[in-house]
Amino acid sequence: MKGISLYQLNNQVKSHLSNAFSDEIWVIAEISELRQTQPGHCYLELIEKDENTDQITAKARATIWAYTYRMLKPYFKTSTGQALSSGIKVLVKVTVEFQEIYGYSLNIKDIDPTYTLGDMARRKKETIDKLKAEGIFDMNRDLLFPEIPKTIALISSPTAAGYEDFVNQLDNNPQGYKFHHKLFPAIMQGNQAENSIIETLEKIYAYEDVFDVVVIIRGGGSTSDLNCFDNLGLAQNIAQFPIPVISGIGHERDESIVDMVANVKVKTPTAAAEYLIDCFEECETYHENLQDNFLSGIQNILLESSDRLQQLSQKFAPQVRQILASKNNQLNMARQSIIASGKGLLRNSKHQLQAFGFDLKLGIKHQINMEQMSLNQFVLKQGNVSKRFFNKHKHQLELFEQKAKYVNPENILKKGYSLTLSKGKIVKDIRELEVNDIIETKFAKGSIESQVKNIKK
Repeated sequence: MKGISLYQLNNQVKSHLSNAFSDEIWVIAEISELRQTQPGHCYLELIEKDENTDQITAKARATIWAYTYRMLKPYFKTSTGQALSSGIKVLVKVTVEFQEIYGYSLNIKDIDPTYTLGDMARRKKETIDKLKAEGIFDMNRDLLFPEIPKTIALISSPTAAGYEDFVNQLDNNPQGYKFHHKLFPAIMQGNQAENSIIETLEKIYAYEDVFDVVVIIRGGGSTSDLNCFDNLGLAQNIAQFPIPVISGIGHERDESIVDMVANVKVKTPTAAAEYLIDCFEECETYHENLQDNFLSGIQNILLESSDRLQQLSQKFAPQVRQILASKNNQLNMARQSIIASGKGLLRNSKHQLQAFGFDLKLGIKHQINMEQMSLNQFVLKQGNVSKRFFNKHKHQLELFEQKAKYVNPENILKKGYSLTLSKGKIVKDIRELEVNDIIETKFAKGSIESQVKNIKK
């Protein structure tokens, strides 16, 4: 069996393709990869995915030569607001080419930016419809924004100019309001941005009770740089976040889905800072107005009360004079009645006092007579008692005198007894004396002194 060479096969394929696709055709595909070379050529990989499984069902290489790319690149960006990049769907006019060495490829001649815009709008609408169907589209927007947002969680790239603008605007506000903010770094563009921001939100959620608001900021960029803010997963997390979210991601023309579900949306990071400062200023103005209204209300009340008091005083004075006149008449009548009653009472009291004085005088005289009789009887009785008392004790004294005579030492000495004294004390026991002691012996008549020579105990 005789075969053909590979070159012959590829040449036949090329011929068939040239005959089958002799004209340019429009092709719908998604850019999977895009690479620009130094000479200015653009090499792409186009794919198609199954809408249900998201699996790749077709793939082809494509090329935009430099002279064409120089025109298509600015045209597409001006029309769509974003550069050609991976991840977007495009409608391109191509010619089908086949080379024996490099195989099958597509040569892009033109591009329709309206299709890309329509596809982006379609996917954006599908995402919004899904959020609304889940009942979470308005959840964060319905949260009550704090009256004074003092503690702020920032989601931004630490090197972004928008972050520096936000912090500078907030910290150097002319009113001198004090804010407390903490940066939670995240990737803010590209394919990794969605997951990075969601992970950062989870970190902030751990400090739910600390922060008043969450501010997501970046310094603008192309539409393709901001595509991550239209992703369903990020929008779901922000919509259901329990802290009010301020979106200031730099969109100048379009509104992202994150803008739609956030509690507050502003155009730039600086505008986000100004919004927070305005909250303080509005609160301060509100309280100043309350104070002014309160003082004004008090003044009005005082004025009204003063007028009312004056009216009442005008009505009150005649009534008081009338009452005082009536009370004065009553007082005069009462005074006259009291005087008359007093005079009658004094007359009655004088008669009673005279009668009482006479009775008292008789009573006192009788009482004095009675007391005099009692005193005389007491004196007579006491005289008899005293006489018996003195007689009784006089006899006892005579007996004591007789006894005293009998026990008098002089009488004892007269009977032949003597007293021995040593150092002026009567010696009752021989053991009280020592050899050579001087002792005195007293008799009824006279005394002698002697020295102890010997003691017999």
